[in-house]
Amino acid sequence: MEFLKVSSKSSPASVAGAIAGMVKDGVPVNIQCVGAGAVNQAIKAVAIARGFLIPTGFDISCAPVFSDILINGESRTAIRLSVYVHSISAHSGDAFDIADDNLRVG
Repeated sequence: MEFLKVSSKSSPASVAGAIAGMVKDGVPVNIQCVGAGAVNQAIKAVAIARGFLIPTGFDISCAPVFSDILINGESRTAIRLSVYVHSISAHSGDAFDIADDNLRVG
């Protein structure tokens, strides 16, 4: 399984673009982060990617899991985020409000 590797110095907008592109291409999205700063950037990227994707009829969510990995021969704990894609079908009369970062259908 391939991972987008996000660091504390990663640009959330750039990572979000990569996530959105992979979703649109039907490629599974998995993210790997080591450290609080990296997790912060990854979560911001997922939030930004949602904003890119919702108008196109897709929404995403993610599920975290811990993973022990080796970096330069040293064992580290990473957080891996599996990204799940949800199709949104707009029916007549449905309203989408993402101004407050919540998707509301009604």
